[in-house]
Amino acid sequence: MINYNNFKQVARALTIVENNLTGADELLKNLSFNKTTPIIGITGPPGAGKSTLVNSLIDLLLKDGSKIAVLAIDPTSPFNFGSLLGDRIRMASHFNHPDVFIRSLATRGSLGGLSAKTIEMADVLRAAEFDYVLIETVGVGQSEVEIAGLADITLVILVPEGGDEIQHSKSGLMEIADAFIINKADRADADVFTNNLKKIIGQKKGEHPPVFKTIASQASGIAEVAAFIKSSANLPHKRRELLMTEKAYKLIQQKLMQHIDKKKLQHDVAKALSDKKFNLYSFVDTYV
Repeated sequence: MINYNNFKQVARALTIVENNLTGADELLKNLSFNKTTPIIGITGPPGAGKSTLVNSLIDLLLKDGSKIAVLAIDPTSPFNFGSLLGDRIRMASHFNHPDVFIRSLATRGSLGGLSAKTIEMADVLRAAEFDYVLIETVGVGQSEVEIAGLADITLVILVPEGGDEIQHSKSGLMEIADAFIINKADRADADVFTNNLKKIIGQKKGEHPPVFKTIASQASGIAEVAAFIKSSANLPHKRRELLMTEKAYKLIQQKLMQHIDKKKLQHDVAKALSDKKFNLYSFVDTYV
């Protein structure tokens, strides 16, 4: 079992898994989960204030002595395959806190922003017996929906000027949210946006996710969000089969692709492009 009190041990285990170093498979297969640690997915469009909200949430969750892990997913540079943003900089106020562990993770070329490594590293953190594992997504495109296949509780953050609410419905966010958070609620039309969102939610059958209004930069409304997380953390997971299926699919996909080195692929593509008769589909067949 990984000791969450020893952050060096946790960091070392994550590095082994992230880089698929010797012992990674054995480490993952021997993970034991002796504690029900909820994974909280935080998603939404860029600029919605996800990192600021996570900061405020951490402040509140720490007050009851909780141990918190944050996995911040950053987009990957297409040139050096490294992380572009570095959420740890934006969460600097908690970086040295003894009860908070923060780790950035590049998307590793996953178009949706959630790679199999995200699943594996989240499970390492769960096995380390943190009280909460917060995962902040890139918030671009499909990643907003994919988080539902990983998180026990999915929080979707929107802003008043986020655009046509119907577009949010079409994107699938309506189906995956356990709660909506209208951040930057001090901006114009926040009440109108919130009421319209509630009307759309009310048209859906079954239970309706709550809608919270927050101003994360001022910690306003965060207490209600923290209370929702605590009250929902130990409830039976309604999408457990879907969650496990999505996890299994991603992991199988990774296993089937593990022999492909993306840097080598880039080199091979560059070489193949010198042929005027280059055909992408014929080229791909050489890898399948």
